[in-house]
This record gives sequence, structure tokens and C-alpha cells, in this order.
Amino acid sequence: GCARPTGANVGQPETEKSGPAPEVKKEAAMEIARVGAKAPDFQAPAYYRGTFTEIKLGDFLGKWVLVCFYPGDFTFVWATEVSAVADNYDALQELGVEVISISVDSQFVHKVWNDQELSKMVNKDIPFHMASDGAGNVGKVYGVYDEDAGVDVRGRFLIDPDGVIQGMEVLTPPVGRNIKETIRQIKAYQHVRATQAAEVCPAGWEPGKKVLKPGPELVGNVWKEWNPKEDH
Repeated sequence: GCARPTGANVGQPETEKSGPAPEVKKEAAMEIARVGAKAPDFQAPAYYRGTFTEIKLGDFLGKWVLVCFYPGDFTFVWATEVSAVADNYDALQELGVEVISISVDSQFVHKVWNDQELSKMVNKDIPFHMASDGAGNVGKVYGVYDEDAGVDVRGRFLIDPDGVIQGMEVLTPPVGRNIKETIRQIKAYQHVRATQAAEVCPAGWEPGKKVLKPGPELVGNVWKEWNPKEDH
């Protein structure tokens, strides 16, 4: 069978792959991922476009990053999710978004899954990094590791170019996420960033739809600016 990875490294320099799983430093262990805060950095082995490599979240600073945790390779719901993300990868790239998927499976199992199933679903290799969190260290810091099951649950984290988590969603394994909604949210956050928060995006916002301009005059008067039947 395939060798199990030694585990992803959170907040530590790279260690020998043949050694024991690296432990999270005490200060790193206290740094739990949360909205509006810097995303905890991590380094992990990965499978990427036919090669085995190492990936470090900090290397993507200056870009939007979508980090997707999932329970495991060869699982049913994630096969539909990862293929949907791959099918929309060009749209994500146009928005300047990099994607990292991550589970406790080794980079070797990621390759086998790509070759045997995923590439047949999207008629190409998965175009983004498939990282390995063998010891669950990354999942623990991001609050998605299930100690009893020994897997990362279904979690999505949207990180802006400053390395700040703007959005997160965590689901139990039976229900998949909607990449179209993720793309909509990315566009909305990018609009807010472009206007330096002078404009914010109401429910269901799409480019070209009404925005709101926060200020004292808007307090109690949102009803004058936005109608759920017409603007949603």
C-alpha cells in the first residue's frame, strides 16, 4: 500500500520526512483559525500536477487562497466537490484565486485518486495542490480535525491577499459545498476590498447589483435602499 505521511508541519521549520510527525508548538496550538484574523501558516507535502512537492501557505501571501479540508480520498461527496472546483478552476484563476485541498491522506494516495477517478470526472488532472495533513496538525489549528474519526471534516477557508481569513464554512461529511456560491462570495469580498469597505454587499449580491454604503444615514433606512423581492 501507500506510505502514510509523517504529517503536516504547522508553524515549524521543515523536518525530515522519515522522522516522527512534527508537533505543533504551544504558541501555534493556541493560534486557532478565526474570521478576521491571520490564517495560521502551515507547510505540508502535496501532490501537484504529476509531481510530489511541499506547499507552504505563506508562499501565497499577496494572493487570494481557497483552502478546502475534506474527510478523505475516494469518498463520495468530496469526489463531486473536487471535480466541481476543478471544473471552475479557470474562473477562480481569473479572480486571482489559488486553491489548496487538504485531507489526512498521503500525497501518494492523492495521486492514485487523481489518476483512477478524478481525472476521469473532469477530463484532466486536478489543477491545484492536493496537500497531506497526515497527523491532523493543520486541521487541529483550523478547528476541523475530528479526533475520534481521525480525519479533517469538510471545511472551507477564504483567505485574502493580506493572509486574513475573510470567510469560513464547516459542514459535517454528508453534505457538499457549492463552488458557485464560493465564487460569488469571492467576488463580493473583492468588491469590498476594492472600495476599501466604502461599499458592502447585501444578501445574494452579484456584480452589477445594488450595494450598500455604510454610514449614519443608513441606520434604520436599509428598507429604502434594498428590497428582498427585487434586489436579492
